[in-house]
Amino acid sequence: MKDHFGRHIEYLRLSVTDRCNLRCRYCMPDEGVAAVGHGDVLSYEELLRIAAIAVRLGVCKIRITGGEPLVRRGIVDFVRELASLPGRPEITLTTNGLLLAPMAADLKAAGLSRVNVSLDSLRPERFAEITRRPGLEKVLAALEAAEKAGLVPLKINMVPIGGVNADEIVDFARLTLERPWEVRFIEFMPVSGGLGYPPESRFPAAEIENELARLGPLEPLSRKGPAGPARLYRYPGGRGRIGVIPAVSHHFCSECNRLRVTADGRLRPCLFSEEELDIKSLLRAGADDASLSALLLEAVGVKPERHQIGETDFVPGQRRMQTIGG
Repeated sequence: MKDHFGRHIEYLRLSVTDRCNLRCRYCMPDEGVAAVGHGDVLSYEELLRIAAIAVRLGVCKIRITGGEPLVRRGIVDFVRELASLPGRPEITLTTNGLLLAPMAADLKAAGLSRVNVSLDSLRPERFAEITRRPGLEKVLAALEAAEKAGLVPLKINMVPIGGVNADEIVDFARLTLERPWEVRFIEFMPVSGGLGYPPESRFPAAEIENELARLGPLEPLSRKGPAGPARLYRYPGGRGRIGVIPAVSHHFCSECNRLRVTADGRLRPCLFSEEELDIKSLLRAGADDASLSALLLEAVGVKPERHQIGETDFVPGQRRMQTIGG
């Protein structure tokens, strides 16, 4: 699949649920979160059918997202089904880590390649403040369990927010000195309005890199393998590496190779665009594979050239991140 801007679309993100066991302030409010009804969420069979067609169209990497994907029952068997598709796509998963430790070995055995663990503070009280829930010790145990299970290279996603946790950038970076992990610092993206932190809380990539330099000189690395949009660095002698993702200040839209499927059955060509195509209705109307393929190709055809975050006329969308599958 190739869009109008010459980008090859080979990466599919499947949201299996909008539900989450945390309430991170930059993602959703603490209360009043209306969950998608059970009958409105795509079944595993429907998700698998979309994935199989996407793989036939050239997708070679599938990431499972949520909400928090590990809260959905049957996730290990779903991973096994995805990993067994003809073409053997790479299967990865993004998680907050709370439920990962006891599931890591089973997920690896089912065919999961690696995980990204979202973690925004190494301090228990601050973790609870950001996520509105306790559980830092479970996430730290999950990192150890994931590495032991072979879900590597293990990636940690940290979102620095000015006045909140940006003072922990060096603490996170220090993890790469002793562990073969990739710690990725992602610019705060105001995808929707009315959350705990306003857009002004964004901590730009240039400031992230200034903080990182306090720990030592950064050696730039070439982007080979599963680097994604990150600028990659390492500290001399460090076992792991650093990633900086300038999602807003220096967008990577020219390299975007992904489509998203939301848990409620919408194809979303761009994370930051409100445009969606309804694939659930086609599935439940008994559409054949040719019709579903055509819709996937239509989604590729309407991918915008770039997002508008940072523009003076940008207005955050109505959907919360957990309903999109970030």
